Amino acid sequence: MIPQLTPDLLTGLNGSVHSKPEPQLLQLPEKVLQFGTGVLLRGLPDYYIDKANKQGIFNGRIVIVKSTAGGDSTAFEQQQGLYTQCIRGVKQGQVIDEVVINASVSRVLAAKTQWKQVLECAANPHLEVVISNTTEVGIVLMKDDRIDAEPPVSFPGKLLAFLYRRYQLFNGDISKGLVIVPTELITDNGTKLQSVLFELAHINKLDYGFLDWLENANQFCSSLVDRIVPGALPPAQQQQMEQKLGFQDALMIMSEVYGLWAIQSAHPRVNEVLSFAAAESGVVITEDITRFRELKLRLLNGTHTFSCGLAHLAGFELVKHAMEDATFGRFVADLMKYEIAPCLVGDMLSEQDTVAFADMVTDRFRNPFLEHKWLSITLNYTHKMRMRNVPLLLEHYKRNLYVPDDMALGFAAYILFMKSYAGEDGKYYGQLNGQAYHIQDDCAAQLHRHWEASNEYAVAKAVLADKTLWEENLGDLPGFAYGVGDFMRQINDSGVLQVILDNQARRRKLQDYETQGS
Repeated sequence: MIPQLTPDLLTGLNGSVHSKPEPQLLQLPEKVLQFGTGVLLRGLPDYYIDKANKQGIFNGRIVIVKSTAGGDSTAFEQQQGLYTQCIRGVKQGQVIDEVVINASVSRVLAAKTQWKQVLECAANPHLEVVISNTTEVGIVLMKDDRIDAEPPVSFPGKLLAFLYRRYQLFNGDISKGLVIVPTELITDNGTKLQSVLFELAHINKLDYGFLDWLENANQFCSSLVDRIVPGALPPAQQQQMEQKLGFQDALMIMSEVYGLWAIQSAHPRVNEVLSFAAAESGVVITEDITRFRELKLRLLNGTHTFSCGLAHLAGFELVKHAMEDATFGRFVADLMKYEIAPCLVGDMLSEQDTVAFADMVTDRFRNPFLEHKWLSITLNYTHKMRMRNVPLLLEHYKRNLYVPDDMALGFAAYILFMKSYAGEDGKYYGQLNGQAYHIQDDCAAQLHRHWEASNEYAVAKAVLADKTLWEENLGDLPGFAYGVGDFMRQINDSGVLQVILDNQARRRKLQDYETQGS
């Protein structure tokens, strides 16, 4: 019987573990209050804190508040917060497969049954930081939420109750304010959380002294997190890993190699308190995180969205399978290098910034350990195209008059993917090689109607001119509708990979011609 991971096992671990904590790290004071036990928090912020502790920089552990009723924290208790993180992926073309034992978590408290203990943490003089990830709907105002409830219903209600208790216990001492860094995947998450707390404080009729302390003693920092953390390994891989390591771990997670935590603040105290940033280049504290959001949204998310329909129509199920194909892998690289990146270069981003990020994206797409399905990326396809890629297309035409072939190919594949029939269940389905696939898109019916047009060119023109889809008439862009329609015809005639090959050959001829001309 393989033993369960506990502090007693740390001294006897084998060489399969690349990083483990020294015993004294388990005695560090609790300096972080974290709302959420999710794998993203454990795989990114908690990873950075653990790494800093091992370097003797931050020297603080995390007490986690488990906000939801579901799940079980028994494993955290049995393993005294220890958990294994398998870091797997590709970096600069090299496969990385490392194992880290994280000792950043001190304990887990369930808000529903241990609210009193949560509030007792407000008396901790060492506490400096609050982190949260309560999903995108976590930062919302519930006007009937009461901070004297045990516990309040919403995350902002819980945090406000905690901060008010801390204010009372320290008699409004301005030095006992906290640096609050939400990681929910919404823009300006820190600003929105602060706004919700102030409104909820007014609703709960909290005194003006507290409102002043809330504003001036605490720093709310918007942040952006970027790391794929699938969570638990598949059962067979988990068993294999436990045999290799020599212990069982019910909390074991996997993450990719790349990681970014961009934190927005110009306050000098933030840099001082978040000292763990010095231990890892993936933590960036800056006055404006917009550049990081643009890189992620356009080069990572945008490339995914431009590519997903093409990859599906080409017969690739997983992202890694498409990237293993030389033709498709070249398409992804060319799309980023020649069409997306130039649209981002300006006052905020240099060519070097975009090229470096594009290279990292290529490594991430090639990760052989991730089972990322292209069909999953097509969820809400139209919305993603509108939010991520239409701005890129418009920016391209501001700077150039020619049709961006790879973007046009992406739009052609989108329209072909959305060709559907209505099922008896009221849902819309596409077909590929005789197999049906569910189109999970709010605009599926609209695209279904557009496909009543006579041919590919007419469909492309109708779809691109539909302002209800794009908030713009993309049919007005010079040559774009014809280019999209022509690619649709070519894909139907020759298949995706042949069309990509032909397009790449044309690009090389043009580049050779331009080189000779210069």
